[in-house]
Amino acid sequence: MTAARAGRPAGRPARAAGPAAEGLARRPRSLRTLLALALVAAFAVIGLTSLGVWQIERRAWKLDLIARVDRRVHAAPAPAPGPAAWPALNAGDDAYRRVAVGGRFLAGRDALVQAVTERGAGYWVLTPFQADGGFVVLIDRGFVPADAAKHIPASQATTVTGLLRMTEPGGAFLRHNDPAGGRWYSRDVAAIAGAAGLPQAAPYFIDADATAADPGAPIGGLTVIAFPNNHLVYALTWFGLALMAAGWSVFLARDEWRLRRNAVSEQNAGPRRHAFQETHVDS
Repeated sequence: MTAARAGRPAGRPARAAGPAAEGLARRPRSLRTLLALALVAAFAVIGLTSLGVWQIERRAWKLDLIARVDRRVHAAPAPAPGPAAWPALNAGDDAYRRVAVGGRFLAGRDALVQAVTERGAGYWVLTPFQADGGFVVLIDRGFVPADAAKHIPASQATTVTGLLRMTEPGGAFLRHNDPAGGRWYSRDVAAIAGAAGLPQAAPYFIDADATAADPGAPIGGLTVIAFPNNHLVYALTWFGLALMAAGWSVFLARDEWRLRRNAVSEQNAGPRRHAFQETHVDS
């Protein structure tokens, strides 16, 4: 039997048929596989969307915190908290409050805390201040360069105004405070007060405002108030990933629908193809 008699133009290769060719075709996924994929997609979309919503809530909290701190910084100074108020102090309600305290500095008990500022590397100078209320509070008088740390003039001020700061326990990254050696990497109030033998020291310190100081005196007013607020970027990232997961789910559903439609078409075309082949064989 020739190619022309078989109803096929001469020179065109025959299309693969039979079980081998059918085995190469993609088949619809099993119900178990579809269920597993659906669960993965659902958890991914719900989980990523929840993370995005959480970041939106965090952003609202951060904006409120920034607004509250800004109001505290620019408010009129209030009296520095005394011992009766210390147990209730917390960073959320009290950090960066503008306060004022009267008394006198305790000369000769400075603690130098390593610092890096816009003016370069050097030290924060923390000096104990005997408050008129009968307690001691550490005053961060400001910054001195490293080469001026050995010649810090004493302060004769009797009133200090500045920002209430919470203690910074422990030290810095990979550096621990060394009270015995007098090496400080963070403004750890309890440790500094203990090393200086200060009784009844306040659990906070005060960043002193900038004042007209003598040459060589610490430079105050260098408090940096900055709250990272990248929550919107994080939220958009999570929502974008959730959208990608949803898009993948839609693509998978359409692909499965196409596979099942093709499978039905193949099943319906099978008897017609078999009858067509028998007709040509008989001819």
